[in-house]
Amino acid sequence: QVQLVESGGGLVQPGESLTLSCAVSGNILMIRYMAWYRQTADKPREVVADISNGGATNYLDSVKGRFTISRDNAQNTVYLRMNNLKPEDTAVYYCNVELWTEDSFGGYWGQGTQVTVSS
Repeated sequence: QVQLVESGGGLVQPGESLTLSCAVSGNILMIRYMAWYRQTADKPREVVADISNGGATNYLDSVKGRFTISRDNAQNTVYLRMNNLKPEDTAVYYCNVELWTEDSFGGYWGQGTQVTVSS
């Protein structure tokens, strides 16, 4: 059984930083793809950043230069370092992975962690 546990969200002021973590556990053979999404009450879920097994990254235009996604393959963990946070970054952030187990290939979601940017 695959489990994703997210941590690191919270309430910060504009300009401050946060780092989100998502630890993946279970009978994992390899994690092909890891990503962070976010969602607000009035917008659909959108991909913020993703990273391939080889380390190639992509970012939402509005976070380029402020957010950095990284992964630790030995620990099956993905991180999102968020600098210079803005009120419009307020959302629930979700971790998403695509991976192989001994039985199958599939996509999995974390439970979500709230990030609130407010003065």
